[in-house]
Amino acid sequence: MTIYTIGYEGIDIDDFLHLLEKHNIETLIDIRELPLSRKQGFSKNSLSNHLNLKGFEYIHLPKFGCPKPIRNQYKLDNNWQSYKKAFTKYIQTQNEELLNLANLANSSNCALFCFEADFNFCHRSLVANEINKMHGLSIDHVKVTKSKTKKSADSTLAFA
Repeated sequence: MTIYTIGYEGIDIDDFLHLLEKHNIETLIDIRELPLSRKQGFSKNSLSNHLNLKGFEYIHLPKFGCPKPIRNQYKLDNNWQSYKKAFTKYIQTQNEELLNLANLANSSNCALFCFEADFNFCHRSLVANEINKMHGLSIDHVKVTKSKTKKSADSTLAFA
């Protein structure tokens, strides 16, 4: 089975829903500790309503969010390697939650969800790596890129 990851940075709710449909995602797993967003449509209640109207399931798993002390240290030093080490140590204490997530991913097409567009610098990739390591699920990172067309200065979205 596969666990997907997706971020919403740089896209609106309609484009986000399109990506979920394109990748046959059935369940969106919000792994933000605090599922709030200044971006319209991406706070917990609004997002859950949008998803339910389109036939997706929404689950919030705050234990996979980055603990505040780790986030605060990263804000201070911007050291991704230290962040990765601290968050990986933390996530390895969440064995029961990881097992529950693996079981869910084995019964539904799931995507781990957070803000950052680049999964290489987002904790969702670290959660996915741990699921892969502990339970053998493969990982597929849904990518969003913005590109300019030569004929127009308007941005168009390319969905990978």
